Amino acid sequence: MEQRKALTTTKMRKMKQDGVPITMITAYDYPSARLAEEAGIDVILVGDSLGNVVDGYDSTLPVTMDDMVYHTRAAVRGASRTFIVADMPFLTYHGSLDATLKGVARLMQEGGAKAVKLEGGAEIAATVKAITEAGVPVVGHLGLTPQSVHQLGGFRVQGRSSEQAEKLLSDAKAIEAAGAFAIVLELVTDELAAWISKQLAIPTIGIGSGVQCDGQVLVYHDLLQYGSDSAPRKFVKAYANIGETIRAGIGEYVKEVKSRAFPSPDHSFHMDNDVVQYLYGDKEE
Repeated sequence: MEQRKALTTTKMRKMKQDGVPITMITAYDYPSARLAEEAGIDVILVGDSLGNVVDGYDSTLPVTMDDMVYHTRAAVRGASRTFIVADMPFLTYHGSLDATLKGVARLMQEGGAKAVKLEGGAEIAATVKAITEAGVPVVGHLGLTPQSVHQLGGFRVQGRSSEQAEKLLSDAKAIEAAGAFAIVLELVTDELAAWISKQLAIPTIGIGSGVQCDGQVLVYHDLLQYGSDSAPRKFVKAYANIGETIRAGIGEYVKEVKSRAFPSPDHSFHMDNDVVQYLYGDKEE
């Protein structure tokens, strides 16, 4: 594979200025991160969505800092040349600044992340500012914020009213002013996401937020249909169906083991004939 120069926050801002879309994928382990890097992805996000996708929870809320450090470290091992962002999990950045920075330090030092992502608007701007002043790049996250899904009343598209639109634009500007180098916009109306993207100097990364964002992000398991969910959400485009391939492959394995077709002689190892004769042939007493 051709060696790529490492992406930086400065280069991502230049990509926005030049109109070059940024590609991001959410991945959680060594093999998926490695394949994403080999495919030419710009940014890997180790998201707390691993709670839903990998661990089987019904939300991201149970995900811990230990979980995030573990999965970030695995992804970094798989994609050492890719810019990797790690999520700060639920309620790890709403208490004391000291506790917040300790969590950030773990993701950077133990996990090997190059940046962290936080959900929220103006209410976390001071925290974003403190983290960036400590020398850590920050990605914001607005719109549908999964850690606040119960407060938002479910997984709903954001920005359909003038009040929501004004609030989201104000929050985006506050997060930018606090020092974030990019903002993820999730389930924001196409028109509002385009307007926010034009108002900011930093890149916007959309998920379910239209084509006018400065980049796009999808979850590895969604775009490859790697899992049991056979009905992807509207904003997800499936580019492959490896889930079906995996199920078929395992099914064929089960069938061949049951019928003793596997392992065949081609998959077995054999003794020399004289040793076989010694073990199983007639022996003189």
